[in-house]
Parts: sequence; C-alpha cells; structure tokens
Amino acid sequence: MGGDRLGLGTFGIWTFDFEHQPATMMRDSVQELEDRGWRAFWIPELLGREALTHASYLLSCTREMRIVNGIAQIWAREARWTHGAARLLADAYPGRHVLGLGFGGERPGVRPLAAMAEYLDAMDAAETPAPAPAGPMHRLLAAYGPKMLALARDRSAGAHAYHVNVAHTAQAREILGSEAFLGVEHAVLFESDPRRAREVAREHLRLYLGSKYNIAKFRRLGYSEEDLAHGGSDRIVDDLVFWGDPDTIVEKLNAHLDAGADHVGIQVIGVEPGRSAMPYWRLLGDALLPANATA
Repeated sequence: MGGDRLGLGTFGIWTFDFEHQPATMMRDSVQELEDRGWRAFWIPELLGREALTHASYLLSCTREMRIVNGIAQIWAREARWTHGAARLLADAYPGRHVLGLGFGGERPGVRPLAAMAEYLDAMDAAETPAPAPAGPMHRLLAAYGPKMLALARDRSAGAHAYHVNVAHTAQAREILGSEAFLGVEHAVLFESDPRRAREVAREHLRLYLGSKYNIAKFRRLGYSEEDLAHGGSDRIVDDLVFWGDPDTIVEKLNAHLDAGADHVGIQVIGVEPGRSAMPYWRLLGDALLPANATA
C-alpha cells in the first residue's frame, strides 16, 4: 500500500502539544523521538502555530524524520503560497515533508468538496521561478466522506482521517483502493479507571461532538442521537479514545492496521498544556518500536 512510499513507518506521533511549548522544548522532544526510532511526526494548525513554518522548524531540527501537516488549513493562505512553501521544503528536505491539507472548520455557504478541488486546481496551476525539487512533493487530504476520500485518491497521495473508529478505516480503504495512502489519527489516554478515563475523553471530544461536519461523520458511522448527546455515550467515547494500560492501547491501535490503515498517528491526551507527553511517547515507543529504540 501507500505507507512505504511516504516513508512514515507504521506508527507516528500526532500532537497539539507543541502549540504550547517554546522552540527549545519542541526541538529537544522531536530529536529524542527521532533517536528512539520514530519516523513520523504530525502537527495540526489550529491554535496559533503556522503550519508551514512549524514544519520547516521541525525539519531543521531532525535528520531523517518525516514531518506531516495534519492539517494545513486551506483558508490560512492562498494556494500559490502553499505551493511555494511545499516546493521549498521538498527541495530543502527531500522526501521528508508531507503536506496534509484540510478544509479547516465550518464556512457558511461553502461546500468543502468544491472548495478543496478549487484549491488543488490553483496549487497545480501555480507558476514560480523557484527550482523544482529533485523528488516528489507529497500531499494528503483530510477526508471522511466518500466524495472527499475519492478526491484524496485521485488528486493526492491519499487520505488522513481524524477522530474516526476502526469501521471508518475499513470503509476508507475500500474507497481509496490498494494504492493510495491511508493515515489514521487516534487519541489514546493512559488511564485505567473507566470513570476518570471517560471524563478526560469527554472533555477532549467536547468540541468535535458539537461541530457540524464531525456530527455528520459520526452519524454516517452509525452513531445515534443518544450517542452524540450529553458529552457522548460510553460507546462513542471508547471508540474514539483508546484508554487503559499500554498493552490494551497497543492492541486497539493495531485494529486500524488490520482494517486497512498504512499508518496510525497517535495523539496522547490528558497532558496539561505546556507539559510534555514524552513519558507516554517513550512507553509507546518501547511497545511499538522495539527494534528501533536506542534508549
């Protein structure tokens, strides 16, 4: 499938944590993760870090690690500038940057599929005197519904899915076919007490259970109005946040691979803003990357 072509490995780290941390802390963390054998690091664009300068800094701090925008919002910059930035990063760091693009929130009167197609058209038509990179410029699309997944298959290297269950991964693979890349983000929480775990998970999911496009996604996956109400049922919370001890979490993450994912980006939640998830990333590395770990 598409995973080897992008060079991300089977598992990667996906985090909001760097939105709250100084550059030196980010640098030290990403360098340790690379030394421990992690091959891919995913960053969002939501709370203030600009997607492409953020990616550029992390690429400059590492030797071989792939840095993936998950996602760069298409409303944050014109397509020509996104194209120019991705072209420079592909030239400066061959094979190491993956541009993940997404609609980025709700826009009244704007259809996400049409907006994304128009943005890709503008990127592909952009002209620049900058030298072409020696290698490919990889891009992915954030995709959930059948039409956006088909667009990701046809106009990019594949799809990135966020806050989905294992059943969605199987459905997405069927639409994407065998050649396109499928990367799946999944939240995890190192907490074995059910009451406490679900309390933290519901707080994490609160924003998503109240947004138009996420609600539509969850309904397509068969969740009822009762599942979506009052902070989310135990069923949907447990499907979207894997909690428990490391062995339980690892077993559940592997279910995405069994369902057809090439790669799983793991988002550790329950970490206070400004603090580091590194203790949990070390645990995950020991469990998932034993052959590559150096510490």
